[in-house]
Amino acid sequence: MKNSASFRTTDKLKFIIPSLIGILLFMFPVMYNEKLTIPIAILAEILGNFLGDTIPAIMTTIIAVTAIATVVTKIAKPSFTQKDGFFNTLLNVSIFWTVVRVLAMIFAIMTLFEIGPEAVWSEVTGAVILYDLLPVLLTVFLFAGLFLPLLLNFGLLELFGALLTKIMRPLFKLPGRSSIDALASWLGDGTIGVLLTSKQYEEGYYTKREAAVIATTFSIVSITFSLVVISQVDLGHMFIPFYITIGVAGFVAAILMPRIPPLSRKPDTYYNGEEQDEKELIPSGQSPLKWGYNQAVERASKNKSAGKFFRDGGRNVLDMWMGVAPIVMTFGTIALILAENTKLFVYLGMPFIPLLELLQIPDAAEASKSLIVGFADMFLPAILASEIPSELTRFVVAAVSVTQLIYLSEVGGVILGSKVPVSLWEMFVIYILRTLITLPVIALMAHLFFF
Repeated sequence: MKNSASFRTTDKLKFIIPSLIGILLFMFPVMYNEKLTIPIAILAEILGNFLGDTIPAIMTTIIAVTAIATVVTKIAKPSFTQKDGFFNTLLNVSIFWTVVRVLAMIFAIMTLFEIGPEAVWSEVTGAVILYDLLPVLLTVFLFAGLFLPLLLNFGLLELFGALLTKIMRPLFKLPGRSSIDALASWLGDGTIGVLLTSKQYEEGYYTKREAAVIATTFSIVSITFSLVVISQVDLGHMFIPFYITIGVAGFVAAILMPRIPPLSRKPDTYYNGEEQDEKELIPSGQSPLKWGYNQAVERASKNKSAGKFFRDGGRNVLDMWMGVAPIVMTFGTIALILAENTKLFVYLGMPFIPLLELLQIPDAAEASKSLIVGFADMFLPAILASEIPSELTRFVVAAVSVTQLIYLSEVGGVILGSKVPVSLWEMFVIYILRTLITLPVIALMAHLFFF
């Protein structure tokens, strides 16, 4: 490790300028159209408005091309997909994921042209994914993917890792660099946090356990969407106590979740199978700031060309569009079909009725339905709760839905489509555990606010 005096000025500028741009794009809060957001989200919204009604057709095309290319890869085995590398990882997937991609193509085409059973393409099932969610993912993934290297490759994570490891390790059993993932999620979008985590895991900075913990515990819901949820239950005037509540509940869950199964049982091995080593260990006699700065500049100095920056960014975008979007389309649509056309989530929510009654939550039976349906889509609990008479209950349902984090129509689908080692079954268990941990905290806070 060089010391700061031995670095060239150009190396220092390679760290400082891209990192500042990355902070500005991903983490600097600005007011836009009377809401707090980040520049990446603004760029995504501008592009979304420009493309307008063409986005569902664009996403259907991307999903169809992905499915066809994957099937061709499985059958014909073209040489460029068989060698280790980007296209091998992208297209040479297992039979299960091939089926998922083909289903995504079928669902997207049925929804775009409104053909086949209405249960698939109705405005409360497939149309929610294709017309409401995937347009956001198309635009967010484009800009987030292109500019992610600003956060990943120019030393910012090395600096934060050194500065915050003494906080993140004891509290959350995580490396300091994971704080960036949480911050990007909080100010921007939970999917950005998942994608950032997946890339860090693939590059060998997180172990399987750390990647699973960060993706399921720190890919927090953005400020903007939290405001949408509390407004849906007609309690927008209580946003400040609402956000304090989800902050406290989320903090409690973040401390407990890494210490209990299934997350605690994940192996501390890296993507390549190597055992964990402490990548943020600060040598004695070095201050965290100085050590982090030296590591950051050394990492930044390894970037030799703008071409590599855009190549990495372009691969990120393709990975997100072709790897993640089909997963979201398939699992999101299936989950919403089950939520809208069966009583599955009603039955699954019944065991929560005694707990809600014990916590003195009014309309416990109605509230119980919302506690499980959020696994399909985070906005569904708020929609169901909007008809509940009790303000306290609506407050609790809204807060729980935000702190549950794992919902298949977005973050859950993105996790399944990423390299983060969390299965569908594990996600459901984590979702239930987060519910059981955060519900009592939220109920207590709600009774204080509605006393």
